Amino acid sequence: MSERTGSEAGVAEALDRAWDRSRDSVATRLRRVRTNAFLIVQSAVSAGLAWWFATTVVGHQAPFFAPIVAVVCLGMSYGQRLRRVFEVAIGVAVGVFTADLFVHVVGTGPWQVTTVVLASMALAQLLDAGRILVTQAAVQSIVVTTLVASPGQAFTRWTDALIGGGVALVAATIVPQAPLRRPRVVASQAVRTIGELLRRAAASARDGDVEAAAAVLASARATDSLLRDLRTAADEGLSVIASSPFSRSHAPGVRKMVDLVEPLDRAMRSTRVLVRRITVAVGRGERLPAGYPELLERLAEATDVIGRALAENASPEVARAGVLRVATATGAVPRTASLATETVLAQIRSVVVDLLRLTGMDVDDAIAALPQERPRD
Repeated sequence: MSERTGSEAGVAEALDRAWDRSRDSVATRLRRVRTNAFLIVQSAVSAGLAWWFATTVVGHQAPFFAPIVAVVCLGMSYGQRLRRVFEVAIGVAVGVFTADLFVHVVGTGPWQVTTVVLASMALAQLLDAGRILVTQAAVQSIVVTTLVASPGQAFTRWTDALIGGGVALVAATIVPQAPLRRPRVVASQAVRTIGELLRRAAASARDGDVEAAAAVLASARATDSLLRDLRTAADEGLSVIASSPFSRSHAPGVRKMVDLVEPLDRAMRSTRVLVRRITVAVGRGERLPAGYPELLERLAEATDVIGRALAENASPEVARAGVLRVATATGAVPRTASLATETVLAQIRSVVVDLLRLTGMDVDDAIAALPQERPRD
């Protein structure tokens, strides 16, 4: 019993070291900036345009709220963008107008701030506003109440808020092709990650390397962010084709990628469980029977085909034959009396089913594609 505890403790220590090494790298952070580059530039340009319109066209001297509202409305995501623009723009305008009117009548001070926040939030609720709108109404009313307007600026700040919201609304309909391609790119990256995990798990199982197995498990656990990115990308793609009249022709392709989110999520989770089973087996000093590492490598190769198909905007169905060959091979590998080894085989078969579903096969047909397992030795 103590020997088993010691081996599991060794796995835990190796896993902790591997997890520390898997933190976000500088390259990952820079990639995040590049991914959001258009949103950053769009927000900056919209802020400048809102200021220009308010000063040059409308004639306001210091349209403080116009660029602020434009940036707040656009935010840092394409998801539910038009809804957010409407909510934030209306919320800010309500808050600013309420505060402008109140300050014009009774001035500014602690009780005035309390009263105007109460009135702004209540009015936003009466308009059946969402939480973002109510909060923005309160925040902007505080700014207006505490930032005394210059002479001649009474009742102009709320129009600046409307200008900023209008500029953001126009900008929100102008989007690049990136959010339409991103679901496909992220899906391809997720599938390639599955293939990489399978390949590395096969190598650690063949070598009996606890450190390598723990490192693979740490990488597998870090895929939660990739799945979140996939769901976000899918939501953003749907939001873009719903809000931008220039992107409607891309709707079929985006919806096909959205349909892959659930099966890909299942495949990634099954792969994580498989990697954990292999790590436990390696940590206990058990060698997987001959053929298991090769089975994992063949499954990784079939997964790579799916990843390439998605990257090239092709149907993942082209990889079905390769996955089916792996499914057939699961019925020929040796069986043992070891529970750890048996759970590895069962989980390999589970990943096969999930990958078949990713190629478009329904769950019943995918399960039926698995042959009966060999009897135990």
